[in-house]
Amino acid sequence: MDRRNFLATIGMTGAALALPSRANAALTGLSDSEIESRVMELLARMTLEEKVDQMSGRLLSLSPGHGLSFGESPANTRLGIPAMITLGASRGAGMGRATVFPVSMCRGASWDRALEERIGEVIGYETRAKGCHTLLGPCVNLLRHPSWGRAQETYGEDPLLLGVLGAAHVIGAQKHVMACPKHFAGNSIDDSRFFVNIVMDERTLREIYLPHFKRCVDAGAATIMSAYNHLNGALCGQNPHLITEILKREWGFQGLVMSDWTNAVDDTVAAANAGLNLEMPDGKAHYGKKLAEAVRAGKVLQKNIDESVTRILRQKFKFITPDFRKGYDQDRIADKDAASLARQAAVKGMVLLKNRDGALPLDAGVKGLAVMGELAAKKNLGDLGSSFVLPPYAVSALEGIRRRAGAVKVEYCRGKNLGEAERIARSVDAVVVFAGCTWRDEGEHLGYWGGDRLNLELHPGETALIKAAARANPRCIVVLEGGSAIVMEAWKDMVPAIAMAWYPGMEGGNAIAEVLFGDQNPSGKLPMVFPKSADQLVPFDPVSKTVKYGYYHGYRWMDKKNIEPAFPFGFGLSYTSYKYSKLRLNKNSVDRDDKLVAQVDVTNIGARAGEEIVQLYIGYNGTKIDRPVKDLKAFGRVALDPGQTRTVSLELSPQELAWFNPEKGAWQIEDIEYLAMVGPSSKAEDLKLSDKFRIIGI
Repeated sequence: MDRRNFLATIGMTGAALALPSRANAALTGLSDSEIESRVMELLARMTLEEKVDQMSGRLLSLSPGHGLSFGESPANTRLGIPAMITLGASRGAGMGRATVFPVSMCRGASWDRALEERIGEVIGYETRAKGCHTLLGPCVNLLRHPSWGRAQETYGEDPLLLGVLGAAHVIGAQKHVMACPKHFAGNSIDDSRFFVNIVMDERTLREIYLPHFKRCVDAGAATIMSAYNHLNGALCGQNPHLITEILKREWGFQGLVMSDWTNAVDDTVAAANAGLNLEMPDGKAHYGKKLAEAVRAGKVLQKNIDESVTRILRQKFKFITPDFRKGYDQDRIADKDAASLARQAAVKGMVLLKNRDGALPLDAGVKGLAVMGELAAKKNLGDLGSSFVLPPYAVSALEGIRRRAGAVKVEYCRGKNLGEAERIARSVDAVVVFAGCTWRDEGEHLGYWGGDRLNLELHPGETALIKAAARANPRCIVVLEGGSAIVMEAWKDMVPAIAMAWYPGMEGGNAIAEVLFGDQNPSGKLPMVFPKSADQLVPFDPVSKTVKYGYYHGYRWMDKKNIEPAFPFGFGLSYTSYKYSKLRLNKNSVDRDDKLVAQVDVTNIGARAGEEIVQLYIGYNGTKIDRPVKDLKAFGRVALDPGQTRTVSLELSPQELAWFNPEKGAWQIEDIEYLAMVGPSSKAEDLKLSDKFRIIGI
């Protein structure tokens, strides 16, 4: 369809099309009223078959071994309705060459909303340059347990962190295309995802598993993807409580709801009446002719069909221009700017967990360096499921270290022969051992690989290599790769330095080298608890047909049970040191409709420039209900030169302290004393600065 015909179809002629600065601005340049008027006009002209066709997805391409890639809500040439083509996009614009960013968990460790918005914008641009209209992301499922195979695709265990970064990604992506936060809701087991019934009470659902989705909706998300699992007895894609009552009515979501791909729907009537607007990727399974027949039989109301088609057309006319790819240069896909951003993300997400006796950074005194472990030489990018992205190149850690090493002699040892490893370790000034996971250990369960990771420890051979290297050389540094927590008690005390690099993307090797040699100062903080053993965590059951999710997990669970983890949520070291002082609240009595602002002075008392992540936790003194010891309510990054002091302001609304009363079906604010605690991590010893406040007018 040419531009003139398209603009005539949607009721607009002659106006220039401009990219928006906000997630909810129409890319087509149309006002909301113009879009609604055109949708109503077309709806009146459409036959039942044409309406159902819009709701029935089509599979366009399947990439064997790399998950489903392309699918669409089809075009209607008679009425000038464009197709809406979707593309997998977790760490990049899937299917074909694209920038491969670090996995979302690594970006979660950056705690950097501005960075995540920029990443969303690049992925959105590259998705559009490929001619696709909707990227299937971000994934904002809460990490209940680090064994979840798809942990790497989300941002962490905390609802606030998930919501802030997910919303930032939506805003960035929707400068170019539609975003699709997923999987709504309660999806955090992979092996049983097609049949498991997740059972949780209403308060747990509202306070723990939904807030991050609401932040994405409030940011203007155009679409939402339902999850595979059942929730309290109903498939998420057929769950009227989730889709109609909460998402659409309570939250006022104006976009469309699509199913996950294959096996996410099993009942035509239940799905349509629950409010599922688009079955993907093949609507012939339950929508298509079956849906039209259900309408004629009176099993599905016509108004439900009209509501679905209205939502689909609304987003098509909001985002899809007639010259959709004009100005979007495929030569800019994975260009130098995008690669530089991927490298920056890998640096900011790298978490320094331990650094005794100045083992890092590697200084000028290091003349000989040994790099060990098979992962050092691998381009370890993460899962090969639906989040798979093909990079134009990828830099392994070994390549990055060799490029950066300069005059330092670097010797590589796979580590299969422990005797050889010990000999090499004794002959050099420092050793860096790489260990962790690959796509074979964890990821989307596709039958042959991936799935949930039940053993959180390293492979036995890697543990043996670390111990051998540590015995032979006291300056033994361990760099871990993977998508979630790794248990390291068997060797943690033997080495002076440990860093978590996650799956660091196509520029990961260069980023790792920059941090190891001190060109970049690490600033990442853990987006999840790292336990001493799996016994410290809530149970993980990837087999049962029914699994109960309780209110607590992660750091809240450990706080409640008084358990000390190996490394706490929010923890991460730097090559410099920071001092926190002078916490002050703007008010000690805050009206429920006002804002609480906590200010704290942070000083860089070390010799290197760095960035610190300042965290605000709230405690509940005298609560009459079961509440966490504390939970994260705000955070911010601050860049500081040596000796510099800056004031960091952290803001929250009293409404964010409400709890959901299931008996009244309403959010309520307790009339109690609240405790504001500020520091560098969730560890109690790190939250020495505190002040009390109350909420009035409730």
